[in-house]
Amino acid sequence: MLTVAYLANLFPSAVEPYVVEEIEELRRRGVRVIAGSVRRPGIDDALLTRCAPEVVLRRLSMVILLRAMWLCVRRANRLWSPIARVAFRGREGLLQRFKALAHTGLGACYAALLQGCGVDHIHVHHGYFGSWIAMIAARLLGVGFSMTLHGSDLLLHGVYLDAKLESCTFCLTVSEYNRRYILKRYPGADAAKVVVARLGVEISARAERPVPRRRAEGAPLRLLAVGRLRAVKNHAFLVRACGQLRGRGVRFECSIAGEGPERGNLEALIRYCDLKDRVRLLGHVPRERMHLFYDQADVLVLTSRSEGIPLVLMEAMARGAIVLAPAITGIPELVLAGKTGFLYEPGSLEGFVDRLLFIRSLMDAPGLPRVRAGEASAAERSAAWQLDWVRHAARVHVRNNFNRKDNLESFGDLFMQRIAPRTESHPDENFVLQQI
Repeated sequence: MLTVAYLANLFPSAVEPYVVEEIEELRRRGVRVIAGSVRRPGIDDALLTRCAPEVVLRRLSMVILLRAMWLCVRRANRLWSPIARVAFRGREGLLQRFKALAHTGLGACYAALLQGCGVDHIHVHHGYFGSWIAMIAARLLGVGFSMTLHGSDLLLHGVYLDAKLESCTFCLTVSEYNRRYILKRYPGADAAKVVVARLGVEISARAERPVPRRRAEGAPLRLLAVGRLRAVKNHAFLVRACGQLRGRGVRFECSIAGEGPERGNLEALIRYCDLKDRVRLLGHVPRERMHLFYDQADVLVLTSRSEGIPLVLMEAMARGAIVLAPAITGIPELVLAGKTGFLYEPGSLEGFVDRLLFIRSLMDAPGLPRVRAGEASAAERSAAWQLDWVRHAARVHVRNNFNRKDNLESFGDLFMQRIAPRTESHPDENFVLQQI
């Protein structure tokens, strides 16, 4: 049986359901998947009952540590290249280099844990330090290594990616933008290794029949933001934009769903801007309840500094919600300006507020928008006559290109095709699997 070790920094995670879905897709194809997590997952995580990790690196015994040390001694020649990269090349700081050496040790421990399991390939989701751990383990075990890159792990925290790209059998990434970025930023990377594998969302019958979208006259504009309360999500930008809306006399309500370390700062900013009656922090909202908020919102807004292609945009668009997002990374591949949603210039508070006011004008008078022709693009002027066409186009675009079922099948096909050449020559390989 083909055996794949699949590692994530934190597994399972409610905000990363695609990791569980990919593991389940591989298991449906008869692959034995050993799910692993670098950090110990929360004991209350509902996903644990669905897909619990078999390997957790942050609870290692002395026996595993000794086995890892012996493995490094026996196969030291396989570690010379990555250690030389850490010690002598690159522009990383001293702290990053020490961390990489520590993660090399964790990689040896991961290899020791997997020894005797018949692992044919190691895949890791995200390009953070877990990918270095997986790469080291693959080298020590003499098996293939691959990774999936999303957004911040590539664009903001792409540490030692040159070494990882050189070592990997293949690299999956979630957008065409990311693929172009990788090949431009790392010219030594083999273009044939880097493949786009889009994520997707469930296209349910309920999403195919969205609730009617009509605002009562004089009703406040209802904004919704969904995402972890982290600095990279830039919810402070949204709060400041709400302050501008209030200063312009706009009636609105803003809800932010998510939890995280920035909550205290956001609460202080909301008080400072005197927006306690306008902006609500909802905390964590279970995924199965999010459709209620999508259906109630007039506009789903995203203000992140860095993203892959967010699932939240796909989910909202699948339900016919109007979305407003920054024109960064792979987002324009999902949000086609004026056709499936609306974009604003990244970092422009004025541009963000103007887009919101433009959208409100379309909602208040769909047949005769209160904007001058010169203030909107041709695509937006066309959408202004019937905003429902934007909602319809968004649903069609998500259904055709970001359908979870279809994209998971494509992921499984791609994965099997890419690792088959690495495993078909194994003497103990199942003959049927060799024919796939």
